[in-house]
Amino acid sequence: MKKPWYESYDSNVRHSLIYPEISIPTLLKLLVEQNSQRIAIIHGKRQISYSQLYQKSSNLARKFLADGLKPGDRVAICLANQIEFALSFYATLIAGGVVAAVNPNYPAREIRFQADIAKPKFFIGNRKNLTVVNEIKSQIELEKVYLCDESEDFSVVEFDEGATKIKQPHKLEDIIFPEVKSDQVAILQFSGGTTGIPKAAVGLHRNVIANIFQFSEWLSPIIKENEVFLTAIPLFHVYGMVIGLNVALNLGATIVLADGAKEIEGIAELISKHKVSVFPGVPTIFNAFNRHFNSPEKSPQLDSLKVCISGSAPLPINVKSKFEEISGSHLVEGYGLSEAPTATHCNPVGKGNRDGSIGLPLPDVDCQILDLQTGMLSLEPGKTGELLIRGPQVMQGYYGNQKESTESLTGGWLHTGDIAYMDSDGYFYIVGRRKEMIKVGGLQVWPNEIEDVLRLMPGIRENAITGIADEKSGEVPKAWVVLEEGASVNLPKVRKFCENKLAGYKIPRKLAILDELPKSAVGKILKYKLVDK
Repeated sequence: MKKPWYESYDSNVRHSLIYPEISIPTLLKLLVEQNSQRIAIIHGKRQISYSQLYQKSSNLARKFLADGLKPGDRVAICLANQIEFALSFYATLIAGGVVAAVNPNYPAREIRFQADIAKPKFFIGNRKNLTVVNEIKSQIELEKVYLCDESEDFSVVEFDEGATKIKQPHKLEDIIFPEVKSDQVAILQFSGGTTGIPKAAVGLHRNVIANIFQFSEWLSPIIKENEVFLTAIPLFHVYGMVIGLNVALNLGATIVLADGAKEIEGIAELISKHKVSVFPGVPTIFNAFNRHFNSPEKSPQLDSLKVCISGSAPLPINVKSKFEEISGSHLVEGYGLSEAPTATHCNPVGKGNRDGSIGLPLPDVDCQILDLQTGMLSLEPGKTGELLIRGPQVMQGYYGNQKESTESLTGGWLHTGDIAYMDSDGYFYIVGRRKEMIKVGGLQVWPNEIEDVLRLMPGIRENAITGIADEKSGEVPKAWVVLEEGASVNLPKVRKFCENKLAGYKIPRKLAILDELPKSAVGKILKYKLVDK
């Protein structure tokens, strides 16, 4: 059936694709055959070719298998943007395991929460985070804990409690890899789902493969040989994992890894030095470029950029227009969610880039708008309601959470929780969120996580958390509290209390003290009324 968005596609982007029934390790092996000696990843002064990436990942996979990893076992990868993340990612999949990526900046409390859901058998951390790793090891039942650093041989090592000795992985050529099929689970990606409660979305190999092929096709109008991707978005985030790592490799590109917290001047130098042509990012990083260069004139440091992709949060029109002025590139907004496993929509990279729109559904993605009052599905232009999606990349459900899986995938459609409409040319626009999730610099924050911590703080009787607009981060958490009689609480005290209990970006940036919180007749806090307080 012809969809209204097809006419707006770039002319050489196909409406439907054929997806090979292969696993991610099989895809990687095929890519190595095509790009054997090409540089796959650059990180600082270190680099690794496609063939080295596969060889070292395979060696590590043999180590995992020798240490007892079985098909379907989960491996928690708690690493920043470094070559070892890619090695650990592919090694886990080659060995038949399931990747459960974890934010390495999380305090032990939050890592444990995710581990309680995924129940990993192995845990991979960085030697620099030894204190947190020790704490995790004491709290979580794990069979193996590995530490890695950024050594020249890219070694990932097993950590023995109480010891500092490094055990180098042995050559284990006699280990036979298990057959990994397309319908096996590849990733558990942590998400707030449609209710704002963190959970792990289950992505099969074929779901991830489909999204890799869909977005590779979307970029095809501008992709040539020898493209260079800059991946500053975290690899533990599904956006970085799919677009910044796997799509880049699928296109035969070289990936330049950068720490997402790196100074803008440093990232600009990487773009100039390595002639970066494709830059996936989030609105806050593009806004940071705008503030850094602070001029409408084009910056020569950004000359090589052809297309930049903005995701994970709404892209302000003024940020988009100014960045395009200083970079001379196209900045296209896209949309996705961990449940799909990342991208479902994007503006065309060749033509038709519309301000304020998340763009068009990718090939083989179908959409509907659910009227929240009538429950009817529609694609009538201008009709506002919840955005529903189905396609070959959509998750299988939430790990160990059948109730939420059923609710989120009702009727064969993924219910996104986002409120949207479509225009007459098939472009979609997000106008709000049914769920209360906050996005700080593109990272997800769920209010109930912060509320649970503040309930433990002496002097606070009740609290509610909402997201408020912030020029730098897009949104930040604001705490609305009712105090115990005679208590004295201020923002510095709140922030101090939250240290070591919450990741830094989740700690409230604003505080309002109220006599009472607005509530419904049944006692539910009416957060939408807090914006006027």
